[in-house]
Amino acid sequence: MDKSSPLKPWQIKLHRIIYEADTPAGKRFDVILLFLIMTSVLVVMLESVARIDTIYGDMLHVAEWIITILFSLEYIARIICIRQSWKYIFSFYGIIDFLSTIPMYLTTIFTGSQTLITLRALRLLRVFRILKLGRFIGESNNFSTALKASKAKIAVFISFVLILCVILGTLMYLIEGGAESGFTSIPSSVYWAIVTLTTVGYGDIAPVTALGQSIAALIMILGYGIIAIPTGIVSSEMTKTRQNPVNINTQSCSNCASTSHSDDAEYCNKCGAALHHE
Repeated sequence: MDKSSPLKPWQIKLHRIIYEADTPAGKRFDVILLFLIMTSVLVVMLESVARIDTIYGDMLHVAEWIITILFSLEYIARIICIRQSWKYIFSFYGIIDFLSTIPMYLTTIFTGSQTLITLRALRLLRVFRILKLGRFIGESNNFSTALKASKAKIAVFISFVLILCVILGTLMYLIEGGAESGFTSIPSSVYWAIVTLTTVGYGDIAPVTALGQSIAALIMILGYGIIAIPTGIVSSEMTKTRQNPVNINTQSCSNCASTSHSDDAEYCNKCGAALHHE
């Protein structure tokens, strides 16, 4: 669709219903879409159970075809109500929508492609647009900003932890080295150090000597302190971001499908196109 050609009134109305959750019609559409997504995933899960598939296989197959047709119509509708339709087609959700629609059609040509239908589970991310709870939307943006601001500190911290695991793994290999305890090499010992330091504790490798068990106990205790450090880093950055909160709504640009506009925005923050307000 040509960017210079204005959208027709019915396209603008359709865009508000499909892309936005600020109107009753938009909320109803997203609720129905969410129901179809969960139903489709449930159908795929039930089809994987041999006993259920034997009895209700035909019924589940028909249900999936109906849902696939509805998703196909939704995908086409999303394309025709945006000026720059390619922005949606090659966007994250556009690709997910496409990949979650074609599997049933591919089953008529190839076998086994129906497993791709489970990609529809990723579309459940849209549940956050349906809820439209301002404080949760704001917190998610604050969390994203905090992660970006603290990525350098977290990277240094992770590097330190990896170095520590290499040192501890090598030390344990010197102490416990042997097939009896499972410390057969330095890489396997480093693996044990990572599992122990993160307090996962699979138990596939365990020290047998008193010295090794003592060091393992210290590593376990150290793990609790290390786990808390990234939380403190991110929490500190989130405290800073709360000082300048930004109110975000679900309004979508009908030109490029960009979202995350502030409540008082009149123009798109990416392409500059005018936003349609009620």
